[in-house]
Amino acid sequence: MSRPLRAVIADDQALVRTGFRMILAADGIEVTAEAANGAEAVTAVRRTRPDVVLMDIRMPQMDGIEATRRILADGADETRVLILTTYDLDHYVYTALTAGASGFLLKDVTPEHLVTAVRLVRSGDALLAPTITRRLVERFARRDDAKAALHRDLSELTPRELEVLRLLATGLSNAELAERLTLSPTTVKTHVARILSKLGLRDRVQAVVLAYETGLISPGGGAGRE
Repeated sequence: MSRPLRAVIADDQALVRTGFRMILAADGIEVTAEAANGAEAVTAVRRTRPDVVLMDIRMPQMDGIEATRRILADGADETRVLILTTYDLDHYVYTALTAGASGFLLKDVTPEHLVTAVRLVRSGDALLAPTITRRLVERFARRDDAKAALHRDLSELTPRELEVLRLLATGLSNAELAERLTLSPTTVKTHVARILSKLGLRDRVQAVVLAYETGLISPGGGAGRE
């Protein structure tokens, strides 16, 4: 049997940590550690290498966004970060996404939604709907010439993969991509997986951000330069 999904909970409120632990444990998800601030979260992830980190944004000593950056820069390739906050503010979400987070939830999420989110993020899917991601990126992203230069290996993508990336960045789901391109869903999944692999990206949220920052697509959905 495969091992149970493992999680770390980082929140400065003990009652929140306890509640999340109980919810996850009831669904067979193992909580390997708890952290009361970002620094403790980084240490806990280094020690236990969980599948998912439930990360609060506002914490003392080190906030959740900086902790996310450090965790993902630390070579924790198999760890996904799910941001939890009471603040439904776009700039927090966008900053968390650019730091490498794979999803975002408000703390008043239902137990069922929380468990589903943890399992979804662990499977490699991004929690935010592509259309929400696009709205955030269009509002906050700016073309970044340094990142554009870093990702000139966009030229390594095939013409079909570039087409898939452009459409993905406009908010289309895999099913919508399959319909638009007259491809099977399996073929679309293969294209998306190859795009992420070639560009060294963790998930499709990061692909959407990159498409805007490199100028492959511009705010408003238009194609940018290649």
